[in-house]
Amino acid sequence: MITQKEIAKICNVSVATVSNVINGKAKASEETTKRILEAIEANGYRPNAVARGLRTKRTNMIAVIAEDVAQFTSPPVISSIMDACEKKGYRVVVYNLRLYDRWSDTWYDHENAYHSVLDPVLQNIRASGADGVIYLAGHARNIRCYPEKPSVPVVMAYAFSVDPWIPSVVIDDEKSAFEMVKYLIGTGHRRIAFIGGRADNLHTQHRLEGYQHALFETGILYDPSLVYYGNWTRESGYEGAKALITKEPDAFFSISDRMAGGIYDYLAETDLVIGRDISVAGFDDESIAAFFQPQLTTTALPLSEIGEIAAERLLEMLGSGSDEDEGEETVSTSEPVVIKVPCTMVIRHSVNQV
Repeated sequence: MITQKEIAKICNVSVATVSNVINGKAKASEETTKRILEAIEANGYRPNAVARGLRTKRTNMIAVIAEDVAQFTSPPVISSIMDACEKKGYRVVVYNLRLYDRWSDTWYDHENAYHSVLDPVLQNIRASGADGVIYLAGHARNIRCYPEKPSVPVVMAYAFSVDPWIPSVVIDDEKSAFEMVKYLIGTGHRRIAFIGGRADNLHTQHRLEGYQHALFETGILYDPSLVYYGNWTRESGYEGAKALITKEPDAFFSISDRMAGGIYDYLAETDLVIGRDISVAGFDDESIAAFFQPQLTTTALPLSEIGEIAAERLLEMLGSGSDEDEGEETVSTSEPVVIKVPCTMVIRHSVNQV
């Protein structure tokens, strides 16, 4: 592989001049810069990242730890992280823990299983000299991924860090659910059934709070008999609709589109027509939502925005690549910083005007 020294010899300039051109330091004339860049292109020169890291104490590498890249929420977040980091000259390495693929939803409370996969990855990241880390969760919960304060900045995406030195970028579940329920109320609905995920899940809890807040603000008494806890599957949506239909709701608010599919399945067995006799609203705006009949009114998750904000936050903590900051953490509060990103309502045809 050709070196900077050889490029300098070809161009009849000093190694320092070649280095300045490669690093974007405007100390060479336009003609010299052009000659060096042409020589680099012609000879296939590639900077030695390891050597540069030893000199600058930076590798210009960001590590992303994804709990599972197969989660539908993960790819858009990772893509926007990569885009934001690459624009600042950082390369991104993704570590896929495959937690859901390994253990479905049985690993949440099993610390030994979790750390048997996570800890080797943390060791690998330390050995690689990554400048910073973004931890991408598969669902919202309180997480301590590092046993002690890490030596590089870390940002949590799609979940809540319990450590004050790790800021979190999350969905504003409560506000987004509030807005959807307010929309249902605004179209004349008063008996709105709530079909949630697991009762101990933070998405469920925060979206239920938004639901309750919207009812309270409008003067509608909260009725716990209109609440059903499922497990995020289409089957649980079906069972929830079957259980709650006896309460005579005029609308269903499902906090996932997959469970909304189960509501559709059940209502197809009745004489009620969605969008005419009864309304259904979802959450997530998965691709299936636009293919339901009628198309599902739902809430689009700000996944790309979460990735972009998480990357921007990390780069700020790194000083946007400046060597002067040496990656020092800028978060000094006693409580973790939480950045909430609102969702966007997608109005389609599954909600009728009462």
